[in-house]
This record gives sequence, C-alpha cells and structure tokens, in this order.
Amino acid sequence: MNRCHSLIATTALILLFTHATLAGSATASELDPAARQSMEQVIEQYIRAHPEVIEQSLQALEAKREAEEKAKQKVALAAHQHELLNDPTSPVSGNPSGEITLVEFFDYRCGYCKRAAGAVTQLQHEDSRVRVIYKDFPILGEASELAAKAALASKAQGKHQAFHEAMLAFKGEIAKESLLSLAGDVGLDTTKLEADIRNPEWQKVIDTNRALARTLGISGTPGFIVGTELVPGALDLNGLKELIARANHRP
Repeated sequence: MNRCHSLIATTALILLFTHATLAGSATASELDPAARQSMEQVIEQYIRAHPEVIEQSLQALEAKREAEEKAKQKVALAAHQHELLNDPTSPVSGNPSGEITLVEFFDYRCGYCKRAAGAVTQLQHEDSRVRVIYKDFPILGEASELAAKAALASKAQGKHQAFHEAMLAFKGEIAKESLLSLAGDVGLDTTKLEADIRNPEWQKVIDTNRALARTLGISGTPGFIVGTELVPGALDLNGLKELIARANHRP
C-alpha cells in the first residue's frame, strides 16, 4: 500500500471510529455494514472533490519526519563532538587553532566533493578563523579506499594538503599509477608513500570514520558539519560562509 492509499485508509478508519463512537458503538468494527459503506462513500467523494488534502497531508507528514530526523541528528552531533573535532588521525588544514571548525566527510572520487573542493580551499584563504578537519569516507569502491589511504599516508611527509587538493582536482580515473604521479608532482617521495600506504592503520581510520558517519546519519558525500549542523551535498563558497554564520549566531 502506498502512502496515499495508506493515508486514505487511516482517515477513513478515524472517521468511522468517530462515527461509531457518536452512535454509541464500542468500536468502528461494530458499525453496521451499510452505514460503514455509506461513510466510506462520503469519504471517497470528499477526497475526489478535494485531492489537495492528500498532498497537503503528505507534505505535512514529510516535514514532520524531516524535523524529527534533524532533531535526532543534532543530538548525535552534540554527543560526538570529541570524535569529530579531536581525532588525531584526521588531517587538518587552515588555522589549526581556529575558533571555527568545519568538518568534511568526503570521497576523492566523488564529483560533488570535487565541485566543492575549490570553495573549501578558498574559505581557508579568506577566513583565518577557520580550521578544516577532513574525514576520509570512501564510499565509491576500492579506488576510493586507495586514494584515502594514500592521502592519510602523505601526512608523514607533511604534504597532505597539497596532495589532497591535487587528487580532488584530478579529472582522470584514480589508480595506483595516477596517485603516485600526482604525489610526485606535489613533492612527495613516491617510494616512501607507496610503502606507507600499506600501513594497516589507515584501514582502521577509514572504518572509524564509516562508523561515525553511520551514527550521524551520513550516507553520502560530501557532508559538511559546523557545530551541531550538518549540510549534505556540494556547497559553494557562499554556502560554506552561510553555514559558518548560522553556527556563530546560534545561541
């Protein structure tokens, strides 16, 4: 049964129950079959004459569900601030001591992440208060996992941000060869990087990020968080600034 039919049936049962109660019956099921059929016809005629009632009811129901989900998400975000803000395995850029922290869950092969990458970089250049924390969240297969591990391994050489931006700007298909080529372009020791990628620690980091994403209700990339607000999808520079402004003005 789809939502529309379910709503009609529920509405009918409520009205039938009300009618039965007013008539002195104990339950709607005890209503005379002829009276029940008559009531159903009245309800059907009303709905046919006013179909917008169904749409309005479904919209109200959807809005209520979304509000409830957002409220639950805010509670989860508040409860997991330590994991979001203080995980030493998560790469950081911008101002490490910045008073505003932007957390991004992302995948190097995600087109929307690539679209938002320039805005994230520009934000750091324009606002010295901003600290950016990157949560590697590879959801697009093995190549995404390889890229995440390579990025995490690049931290040991102090070149994570340059490598991170190069991978998100890359237009081709990510593979071991292309990753090492990009690594060399930004000044990484590719021999060391290739060895460091095999460190099993990176898989633990990725698994931890995935578990946190599930807890917070994040299923896609990118996902941007400031405080207890999460915004899914690609944001441009203005969108990122608005997210920060809302967080700053929230009591």
